[in-house]
Amino acid sequence: MRLLLADHYRTARQSLNRARLRTLLTVTGVAIGVASITAILALSGGVGKVVSKQVAELGGHVAVVRPAAGKATLADLSNPTPMNAYSTSPLSEQDVETIAQLPATEAVAPVMTLSGSIRTKDGQPPEESIVVATTPTLPSVVDLPIADGQFIDSVTRDNTAVIGAQLSVDLYGTEQSIGKNVLIRGQPFTIIGILNRQAKPVNFNNIDFDHAAIISLKSGKLFNGGVAQIQQINVLASPGTNMDAFGQDIDQALRLNHDNQPDADVFVGKEIAQPTSDLFKFISLVMAVIASISLLVGGIGIMNIMLVGVSERTREIGLRKAVGASNMTIVSQFIIESLIISALGGLLGFAGGYFVAFVVSLFIPYDPTFEWSIAGWAATLSLGVGLIFGLYPAIRAARKDPIESLRRYH
Repeated sequence: MRLLLADHYRTARQSLNRARLRTLLTVTGVAIGVASITAILALSGGVGKVVSKQVAELGGHVAVVRPAAGKATLADLSNPTPMNAYSTSPLSEQDVETIAQLPATEAVAPVMTLSGSIRTKDGQPPEESIVVATTPTLPSVVDLPIADGQFIDSVTRDNTAVIGAQLSVDLYGTEQSIGKNVLIRGQPFTIIGILNRQAKPVNFNNIDFDHAAIISLKSGKLFNGGVAQIQQINVLASPGTNMDAFGQDIDQALRLNHDNQPDADVFVGKEIAQPTSDLFKFISLVMAVIASISLLVGGIGIMNIMLVGVSERTREIGLRKAVGASNMTIVSQFIIESLIISALGGLLGFAGGYFVAFVVSLFIPYDPTFEWSIAGWAATLSLGVGLIFGLYPAIRAARKDPIESLRRYH
């Protein structure tokens, strides 16, 4: 059996060498498809790694509470506006106080995001900005260092703000803007602090702090009719806390506040990255389906080169069958040839896909991830394409009549 496979491999290699340009073009077609899918999967996986790393850097003692998202359905895909876009967050200040009273809680920081313009008195609002209302505990929970000045606290006035480094540059052309006034939704605020520039804007708060203006929760409530519309609660647990049990304690405490309604989700550890990862995975899946079209084109190229090879080697097939080669032997010979093409395309595509992913990562705030599952997908797709699209030409070759084959080219 080994000798037969070695013979098939040697024959396939000789056949492909006789048509090097045609083989190269076919391999390239498969490689482009595999590279596209590899790059997409590597980049999408990098998002979850960024968030997971941030949680790990905080000691893994962070829990995040968000409004229950529910299960996504196909109907949601056809609706450009999510059903919960106009709904009120069920998280309240009472929930923050309840979580703060749990024995394992070290610090709690609610996050309330607001829309509205941020501008100087005579300037235009920057293209990208966000208003965040929170409490003085936020830096200790999410590791948010201050580059200049101070963070909001119980002593500072309610009309003070801390802004991101890039927002300071967008507003004033410099990161040194302490003491300047900024208009947030038309109301004047004095800048008392500048955040450190963030190396990774992607985070589990889903906030780009480089472009954020942070105000007190009390000021944020004034912009919202006196109601705290809290989108997320960050909780820092004491060292040594069992985070799974802590997450269950938070969930039970919230259910008591919400009449036993499961309208809030609690995430701990790797679960914190799950919503962000799921979103990017869904986007990546759609993009991968589109990219698979190029892989389909590569498969058609394999079928084309194999059919041409069958036509050119009709006499060779006739001779093999005349001396006793079975149909299965002929099928195996051409399938191996097809698999060689697809395997070469898969290897080149996998390497090329990661090269593209690393080039793209130079322009985005996170790096691609390497996972063996991506290598497995690349191998499965490339070999699957070679097997599927090489099967028909192989069967067609095996069905040739030896006498007609020899007579045709006599």
